[in-house]
Amino acid sequence: MRAAIAAASVGDDVFGDDPTVAALEANVAKLLGKEAALFVTSGTQSNLCALLAHCGRGDEYIAGENAHAFKYEGGGAAVLGSIQPQTVRVHDDGSVDLDHVRQVVKPDDHHFARTKLLCLENTHDGKVQTVAQVNEAAEVARSLGLSVHLDGARLWNAAAATGDDIALFAGPMDSVSLCLSKGLGAPMGSVLVGTTDLINEAHKYRKMLGGALRQVGIVAAAGQYAVDNNRARLVDDHTNAAALAAGLAEIPGVTINSQDTNMVFAQLPVGDDEAFMQTLVAQDIRVRSHRGLSRMVTHIDITRQDVDVAVTAIAQAL
Repeated sequence: MRAAIAAASVGDDVFGDDPTVAALEANVAKLLGKEAALFVTSGTQSNLCALLAHCGRGDEYIAGENAHAFKYEGGGAAVLGSIQPQTVRVHDDGSVDLDHVRQVVKPDDHHFARTKLLCLENTHDGKVQTVAQVNEAAEVARSLGLSVHLDGARLWNAAAATGDDIALFAGPMDSVSLCLSKGLGAPMGSVLVGTTDLINEAHKYRKMLGGALRQVGIVAAAGQYAVDNNRARLVDDHTNAAALAAGLAEIPGVTINSQDTNMVFAQLPVGDDEAFMQTLVAQDIRVRSHRGLSRMVTHIDITRQDVDVAVTAIAQAL
C-alpha cells in the first residue's frame, strides 16, 4: 500500500484532474453498479454530503434510533443542512422497523417537515442486513415516495459475510457510502456512489464542507490498493471476532451481548473502568470500557495471536 502511495500519479482533484482519484471513483462506482462516485475524507463527510444532496432545508430523513448518521456524526444534517432527523425502532437483527417507518412519514401538510429520505445502515453493530432485507426496505421507501441512502461504511463486511456481490446490496439504493479504512486498512477516505446528478450535487457540498483536496491521489492510491487486495481477507476478521467472543465468554462474569461479523459487544464485570483500562494499557493493550460495556472490533492489524493475548490480559485484569 505504501508503495502504491509512493508511485501514485497525482493532479488537482479540486479541478477533477487527479487521475488516481478519478480511477478510484470509476472503479468503486462500477463495483457497486452505480453511475458515479465521489472520493471524500471520511464516512461522516460522505453521509453528510449525501443527506445534503437528498434533502433541503426543512426536509426530514428517517434513520434507526442508533444509526451512526443520526447518533454519532455531531448532528451535522440538522446543524449544517436544517434537515430534521426522525428516528425509528431497530430490530435485534439490526434492521429498521418498517412498520414504524410507515407510521412516521409525515402527511403532505405545511405543519410538518417533508419526509424525503430513508437512511439505512449495513452492517449495524456488525449485524448484516441481507440483500432481501435491503430490497424490502427500499420497496417500502419507494411506496412512501422516499429516496434511500445506505450508510455502508462496513458494507464490505456484509458482502464478505454472505458471499453476495456487493452490487446486490447497493442495487436498490439511491446512494451508498463506503469506507476505505476500517477493515480494508486504508489510512483514510470514503467513497459516495449514486446517480450522476446526485453525485454532482454532493460534490458541491464536499466543497462547502472543506473536503476539496489537491494532490489527494496519494491517499486514493491507498484506497484503491485496499479495494483490490484487502476485501477477501475480511472473513479473517470475522473468524477472529468469533474467537475473541468465545475466549471472553469463558471468563467468569463476562456476558457476550452480541458477536456479528467483526464486532464483539461484551459486558465485563468492571468496577472501575479507568483502572481496568490503565491496567491493560500497561500491557500495550488498549480497550474502551464504559460501565463495563465494551465494543471490540477486529481489523486488518489484529491477528489471531493478538486475540489470544488480549483475552488472557483481560482475564488477568478482571
